[in-house]
Amino acid sequence: MHEVRIWDLPLRLFHWLLALAVTGAMISGQIGGNLMVWHGRLGVLVAGLLGFRLAWGLVGSTHARFASFVRGPSAIHAYLRGQWHGLGHNPLGALSVLGMLTALGLQTLGGLFGNDDIAFQGPLYPLISKETSDWITGLHRKGFWLVLVLVATHLAAIVFYLRVRRDNLIRPMITGRRPVAQPDAASAAHGGGAVALVFALMVGVAAAYGASGAWQAPPPPAPAAAPAW
Repeated sequence: MHEVRIWDLPLRLFHWLLALAVTGAMISGQIGGNLMVWHGRLGVLVAGLLGFRLAWGLVGSTHARFASFVRGPSAIHAYLRGQWHGLGHNPLGALSVLGMLTALGLQTLGGLFGNDDIAFQGPLYPLISKETSDWITGLHRKGFWLVLVLVATHLAAIVFYLRVRRDNLIRPMITGRRPVAQPDAASAAHGGGAVALVFALMVGVAAAYGASGAWQAPPPPAPAAAPAW
């Protein structure tokens, strides 16, 4: 057994930043009040992180790319029978990743168009009607529970692999390296250089900018009140 590089640094930073941002967004959204400002900011941050991850899934290092871990039913069946061996995400873990990214993407999109009927409006609220925003807000509130279930399932899977299968999934996401047998050495991660990183960062910044609504024209000033005389 020896260690090989599995997760690159950009992917690891994305993972922990997303975990912190989603946790903060969930807590601030439940508390409400003045924290709704931060809830909106964290939503924009999540949008930027997801944009980065989608780009990094195309140009990142080996095991960060969707092409390396998105597999068909045959691979899942082989994994369940104990006949799948590889590095990176296993076939079930790949489904978890895709489900989490999809759920967070839809939840973030809903929040950008939402409102709380008091003082908070999502950055993209002006683009739709109040009725449509109310409908999306309802879905956004229900989506909170879906994200909560997915996060709980993710944590439960980590505990299961650690306690039952004696496979520590947290350590490689911190160090980027994982102990493997000698035949797997050729599967160590490679690629995802500086040009790829710049591209993914640009996509992430563009996603955050679009989610922030900063590109919208400012609303026209309110008409001056007529004098009382």
